[in-house]
Amino acid sequence: MTSNPAAAPNVPQRATKRMMPLFVKLVLVVVGAFLFLRWFEYKQVYHPSSVWLTDQPAAGRSAQDVFLTTGDGVKIHCLFYAAAETSPRAGVVWCYFHGNGGNLSMRPLILEALLSTGVNLLAVDYHGYGRSEGRPSERGTYRDAEAAYDWLIHRGFDPARIIAHGESLGGGVASYLASARRVGGLVIQSSYTTLPDIGRERFPWLPVRLAGSIQYPTRERLSGIRVPVMIMHSPSDQLMPFHHGQENFAAANEPKMFWTLNARHNDFVASDGANYRAGLAAFLDRYFPCPPVVR
Repeated sequence: MTSNPAAAPNVPQRATKRMMPLFVKLVLVVVGAFLFLRWFEYKQVYHPSSVWLTDQPAAGRSAQDVFLTTGDGVKIHCLFYAAAETSPRAGVVWCYFHGNGGNLSMRPLILEALLSTGVNLLAVDYHGYGRSEGRPSERGTYRDAEAAYDWLIHRGFDPARIIAHGESLGGGVASYLASARRVGGLVIQSSYTTLPDIGRERFPWLPVRLAGSIQYPTRERLSGIRVPVMIMHSPSDQLMPFHHGQENFAAANEPKMFWTLNARHNDFVASDGANYRAGLAAFLDRYFPCPPVVR
């Protein structure tokens, strides 16, 4: 019996052909899992709504609709509330960045609380929220912040009198603005150290750090910010654990202050309004005191 030497090379070739479908399937599974994680991450972070409830979210206060074009050519919508000319803080302005759900028309209580301080207010709806065009993203929210800041400067506000105020998701946006532009103060309320930190805590079984793309590195940025900072956080916050506020406070430079809220994540005005307003007033009194009265 004789062997056929010419047939031997076909054996590894046939094995390779059998392995190819398995390799393709493995690649498809990995790519599919990666794309799913990216989609899941996005859906966890951004919950915009285009339903606009009212043209006057803050009761008794008229808002100016402000439409801005961001650096990527997207038109976004903001609300501007001018302080009374007689207000001792008529030169100070909150630049407010909200949380990840809804839009500005769904936030009457916080708008009213901010306005109760006698300060101007520019409230920003991100890409894809409310009347703003586009699709939200981390870079998009940064462009929204830059456009809002540029509008305030164009309107004549002194950078040293602009306070970046970020609630929840907005904490990462406000910290970006305070690190990228000259502002007078920064308030981070009910927020996080970084988005991957929150993702890892909520979904410890997912490779958040490996597959995640949305960062918002608030804690890291705080170490380089040199303006007065206030961290507002509640031990009862069920969405953003209290230790995130504590770690952000530890990372911030002096001058800084911590204000303890006593409410769940979304109830800070409804159930703790007096304390919340007291915190805002304390920050302003300490770092933006009213000018002396000339008699």
